[in-house]
Amino acid sequence: MTVRLKLALTVVATGLLTALGVIAAVLYAFERFEHETTFQRANAFLARVTASYDDLLDQQQRQPEEFRTWLRGLVLYEPDTQLYLLDAQGAVLASSGDAQLPPGFKVAIEPVRAAVEVAAGRSANRYVMGDDPERMDDDAVVAALPVRRATIRNDAVAAGYLYLVCHKVAALPASRWDVARSSLALPGLVLICGIVALTTLFAALIIAAVTRPLQRLTQAVSTLSARGLDEGHLSTPQALLPPAGRDEFGRLTQAFSMMLDTLQRQWAALRRLDHFRREGVSNLSHDLRSPLTATVACLETLEARWRAADGSDGNDGRAEERRLVEVALRNTRNAARLVQSLGDLARLDEPSFALRREPVDAGELLDDIALRFADRASRQGVRISVEHASEAEAAFAALDIELFERAVANLVDNALKFCPPGAAITLSARADAATLHVCVADTGPGIAPADLPHLFDRFYQSRQSVAPATGEGGKGLGLAIVKRIAELHGGTAQVRSTPGQGTQVHLALPRQAVVAPGNGAG
Repeated sequence: MTVRLKLALTVVATGLLTALGVIAAVLYAFERFEHETTFQRANAFLARVTASYDDLLDQQQRQPEEFRTWLRGLVLYEPDTQLYLLDAQGAVLASSGDAQLPPGFKVAIEPVRAAVEVAAGRSANRYVMGDDPERMDDDAVVAALPVRRATIRNDAVAAGYLYLVCHKVAALPASRWDVARSSLALPGLVLICGIVALTTLFAALIIAAVTRPLQRLTQAVSTLSARGLDEGHLSTPQALLPPAGRDEFGRLTQAFSMMLDTLQRQWAALRRLDHFRREGVSNLSHDLRSPLTATVACLETLEARWRAADGSDGNDGRAEERRLVEVALRNTRNAARLVQSLGDLARLDEPSFALRREPVDAGELLDDIALRFADRASRQGVRISVEHASEAEAAFAALDIELFERAVANLVDNALKFCPPGAAITLSARADAATLHVCVADTGPGIAPADLPHLFDRFYQSRQSVAPATGEGGKGLGLAIVKRIAELHGGTAQVRSTPGQGTQVHLALPRQAVVAPGNGAG
């Protein structure tokens, strides 16, 4: 979830909660207004009655039934309202209702007295909620005024109370929800929805304006992450950043720009160091290659002379010296191959290195490579062959011939190192519409599954680093060179192997635009 969406949802939720709070506050205020209005009307009604009749207690005692009928007539036009005459302790003396209350039935006297205090202005409350003796609930607005006996005018103590219970105001609808619907439903909801919509729109505009620099910064970071700092058009990646303001986003942009400057300086330093490394390795390889080659030639000549001198008569007088020469020759050859591999990798890793592609038949190149290794394979007792593709799968492609031959030669050389006598090495090439597929397969001992993921890693030596066929150890650079050559061609290199059955190395190289010889327009 994006920051914009989170902020928008927060604003909408806040608006809805605010609207609900406003509705709740309005309903609560309306309820209080209803209760206050009801209390004021009820208190005014009792004041008129008590002002007109000052002998209510005496009338009730003289004529109870007529007094009850009279009470009922007073509230005849007041719906859901009951009028009671109480004594000083809250006992019901007379009622306007139809229910027959038991003799001596009392109501709670505290709400009655509280209503008297509110009516007299001696209380901070605006209304009082009390119970209805007939309904036995406390969800009604009550009003009460003291009454005294007519014979004792100056009695300070009330002899009783005129008690009015009002469940609803006559002029109002039957329920508060009806009131809300009638008074607030259409105009109120329209107003609230309009306010929420305008607030949300305004908030969305503010959010868009606030987060736009963050969005641009995010896009810049994504672009730099995808393309890197080494792109030519990104030599100044700060151009992708939004203008730095004075807010938090501006400071973030400035900090990111400073980080880019640091990364660019470090990247340039790394580029220089890497260039010096490759140049040093290349120069060292070039400087060491000539003396090592000369040393190998001298040792080979010395070995050949000693073998010729001692081989005719079987004299073993120089057997020890010849063994030492063989060891020196083998180590010198390994050093020469290592130096050459290091030089090749340094050259292939150069950013300025470019392929020299030529249209070529890969099958013919495989024939040449197989012929090159034929004598060596014969001495080791290994059979090497080439499988040619059909005409429909003719292996024509645009390749760098030198690098292609080097890659396949490394694969064949590696296979010969580990193949025992009697094994077979097969080279094959076929092509489909877009890709050249080259495979070097052998029936050697195979490779352990634990070594397969690391075979193309530089300087990785497997558990079989010492080749049983030659006794020479590998340095982990041959397959790394193969992988690099495949990558330079835009292709891939993969290895499949089964211990005890053999190994297959597959090269998949893009063909580019190639026309087979003899099939062009002419």
